[in-house]
Amino acid sequence: MHRYKELKVWQKAIDLAVEGYQITEKLPKEERYGLISQINRCVVSIPSNIAEGAGRNTKKDFDNFPGISLGSSFELDTQLGISNRLGYVSSDDFEKIESELEHIQNMIAKLKQSLNV
Repeated sequence: MHRYKELKVWQKAIDLAVEGYQITEKLPKEERYGLISQINRCVVSIPSNIAEGAGRNTKKDFDNFPGISLGSSFELDTQLGISNRLGYVSSDDFEKIESELEHIQNMIAKLKQSLNV
């Protein structure tokens, strides 16, 4: 079992989740069951899957979960891009979170490489 709370990638993903929720608070209420729901689920999935994988008994068991986190991060990037194009998310907010997301994606890829058995 790994100590996921000590992983920098998990810590940064938690910070990103908080930012994601703050962004969705600004979206129009009619997006409650659309973009808001999608963004919130994606952003929570990233640290959640890292934590779930860390709870597995072996590196081999852990190995699948960073991939799921990475997939959620790309889905999040897509949802945020749509929100930006619709004018729901400012370009400044979008660029800031996209930069943080890219950094987290790189960290997840490195975590996955370190787990290759």
